[in-house]
This record gives sequence, C-alpha cells and structure tokens, in this order.
Amino acid sequence: MTDSSALDPEDRKIVTLARSARARNGVPEGAAVRDETGRTYVAGTVALDSLKLTALQTAVAMAVASGAKSLEAAAVVTEAETASDEDRAAVRDLGGAQTPVLVAGPDGTVRTTVTAG
Repeated sequence: MTDSSALDPEDRKIVTLARSARARNGVPEGAAVRDETGRTYVAGTVALDSLKLTALQTAVAMAVASGAKSLEAAAVVTEAETASDEDRAAVRDLGGAQTPVLVAGPDGTVRTTVTAG
C-alpha cells in the first residue's frame, strides 16, 4: 500500500477525482487520467446494453475526444487488485508503455502502481 499523502500532489488529485466519480455515480470503478498539458479527464464505468467500457477506458476515450496527444498518468479506483490488461492497453495506446497507472481501493488508498507497458 502507498500512503496517499506521500503521492505527488497531481497524482493525489487524479486518485481523488477517480474516487469521487465512483462514489457520485454509484459505479463499480472510477478513473481519471492526466494529459501532457496537465488537463484531467474523469469517468466511471459505462454499462449499457450496447456499450460496455471500464472507467479507465472511458477516461482515455474522453481524453482522446478532447484532443489529448499523450498521457502523463492514470488512476483507477476499484475493488480489483490491479489494472486489467485492457485498461493498461488503453493507457499505453495514448501515453506509452511507461505511463504510470495508480490502482487504488474504494477508500482511495493506492494499492499499487503499474506501468501501462
């Protein structure tokens, strides 16, 4: 586990945003990504009959749709122990293999940080 107070303030911000999205929308996961200019994109799980996206996939899609060229970091708040291969692939597609993905539990405590690679 990572002490959230030890995180870089910008990383702490995306974890907080991801946690808020999860709680506000009552969805299984919340996510946030930060692009190369410092802008953030926040999303929750999308679960429609015709469209299913994880929170992190949705946040990456929002960044792309808004013109982001790269990602600096990503965060997901989830019950899962780590980010799925599909989530890491979405982050990697935009941010590259070394982009950090912070994985936090519902309480906002970062469990692990993995790379998108």
